[in-house]
Amino acid sequence: MNEIIQTKRLILRKWREEDFLPFAALNACPHVCKYLAKTLTQQESNDLAQRIISHFDKHGFGLYAAERKDTHQFIGFTGLSIPNFEAHFMPAIEIGWRLSYTNWGQGFATEAAKAVSDYAFDALELNEIVSFTTKNNTASRRVMEKIGMTHKQEDNFDHPSLHKNHPLKEHVLYRLSHHNA
Repeated sequence: MNEIIQTKRLILRKWREEDFLPFAALNACPHVCKYLAKTLTQQESNDLAQRIISHFDKHGFGLYAAERKDTHQFIGFTGLSIPNFEAHFMPAIEIGWRLSYTNWGQGFATEAAKAVSDYAFDALELNEIVSFTTKNNTASRRVMEKIGMTHKQEDNFDHPSLHKNHPLKEHVLYRLSHHNA
């Protein structure tokens, strides 16, 4: 079964080969990548998609391809991953999302993230999930708050993958525990 989670307006599913091209367009968009280290080339985006698919094979969960029910259009991803860097909150399972710019501001990220967090606690029986972003990414921070995640100042961290003077280095960490979901 390719479908994992359904919401009112979305299907969150495993990836298909036809997702790679719109995913590359999304990853090349300066608006989408404003709070990421850089935009991605077609090859870098394809490599990322392959790593996402491999994560499913290794862990049984991952970043699910997000498809609109009304148009059957791939619009990005929402799901769970295991970050691969050292930080004070590791090991952890992260909830994350990345949607095409034309699908921003319609509540899709919140709708999908809420469904994924429910799936994380109910189906996968996780105790806690985290999410993090650069300090100034207010849109993603709002999604985190809307799904019930909380932030404590002492959890802020400098992302170890970014050089010390990078403008996106300072990150905020949000947490959601099963008993708070």
